[in-house]
Amino acid sequence: MRFDRVVKGGNVVTPGGEFTGDIGIVGEKIAALGDDLDTAGADVIDAAGHHVIPGVLDVHVHLELPFCGTVSADDYLSGTRAGARGGVTTVIDFAIPSAEGSLSEAADTWMKKAEGKSLIDYTFHICITRYNEHKDQIAGMVKRGFTTFKEFMIYESEGWQSDDRALFGTLEQMKQHGTMLLVHAESSRVLDELIARHHTPELMKQHGAVLHAITRPNFIEAEAIQRVVQWSEATGGQLYIVHMSTAEGADIIRAAQNRGVPVVAETCVQYLVLDDSVFAGKDGHLYACCPQLKKPADSARLWRGLNTGEVSVISTDTCTFTREQKAMWEGDWTRIPMGMPGLETLMPVTYTKGVLEGRITLPQMCAKLSTNPAKIMGLAPRKGSIAIGADADLAIIHPTRTHRVDPSTMETNADWSPYDGWELAGFSRTTLSRGEVIVNDYKVVGKAGRGQWLPRTSAGLAGARA
Repeated sequence: MRFDRVVKGGNVVTPGGEFTGDIGIVGEKIAALGDDLDTAGADVIDAAGHHVIPGVLDVHVHLELPFCGTVSADDYLSGTRAGARGGVTTVIDFAIPSAEGSLSEAADTWMKKAEGKSLIDYTFHICITRYNEHKDQIAGMVKRGFTTFKEFMIYESEGWQSDDRALFGTLEQMKQHGTMLLVHAESSRVLDELIARHHTPELMKQHGAVLHAITRPNFIEAEAIQRVVQWSEATGGQLYIVHMSTAEGADIIRAAQNRGVPVVAETCVQYLVLDDSVFAGKDGHLYACCPQLKKPADSARLWRGLNTGEVSVISTDTCTFTREQKAMWEGDWTRIPMGMPGLETLMPVTYTKGVLEGRITLPQMCAKLSTNPAKIMGLAPRKGSIAIGADADLAIIHPTRTHRVDPSTMETNADWSPYDGWELAGFSRTTLSRGEVIVNDYKVVGKAGRGQWLPRTSAGLAGARA
């Protein structure tokens, strides 16, 4: 067989195990795996001494999102360039309807954000923000190629909140269509009460950004997860808990899965490696995200959940705001634009703090960053694994070489990083998207707008507890 490209001599991580050998690529697809493949006429990429892993899918990003009185700073150009440098080859963003907009309008709006800019492949979760109007539009979106939907249990002021009736009804439709509902699970009424109790000049002066943690105790997330799991159990609708941050949440998911409830959960890399002590620092307000960082014990439980299966995916919830945007808070934590940059550092942090420090194995990392997200989101077998017939989405990483995190040298538009100064291995030396080299020698070389929208026909939980 003649190949267009051969990735040669790397430690290749496949669903069936690791081997040292070659990957033959024809066009956009993986055509062969083996030892000493024929390189005649092929472009040869030397991967000796490196890991070759499936391209990462970050299935939870917010690019160019209007939020908290501003717009997130990374768009589809800077955001996907950042992702590519971190080995990310597919992103899934959230298409959120305008105040009176339809689900289809939301999809159109987000498609326009990506077209002509995205360096890597993409699709969207469709957000249901006004259940009475949107419920009859779900079937049409499924026919159009969108099979994952999102509801928020908070953000009433943004016009995004869904109540229990909406959650229940949407999960019934997920069961009907074989699709999946993603839920931001926090208990809004108690959260609002705790915020109101602490929203005084005296307490804000005394505690500053620490109030973000004080007003979001673990039960705010845990109660909401328990409630929406109940609706999933009652309806049989497939449920995906986004950005789970608490030990209690992981316990609830494990118990529900053991009962046969069709639910899985993701965590985000920041919940694995940071804790709420950061809020007491000089720049504590920069770290405000929603849900917020928790305690070291929560991080330890989430790492354990990655090993035992109740945490299926690691994502970022990337929502980038600059220092200037974060400064909008002016001492009032309720005005902080909530979110952090993360696409560029997702794999490096996971690899360094997970694989190199012995918390997870390299194959487990590939499962949580690539294979599971692809399966759950209806993108497998095309995406998420190194296998014959799959897209040639690959990241080649050195086992130990580190780079210091420095926002001034990164692709993101953020002028700060939660990991500023950290020495991280796992940045992608070479990234291939559908067989094309888009990162070479740690530098982005791919062209804006080459990324493709990925229509889907299904979404589901099969195999997602690996």
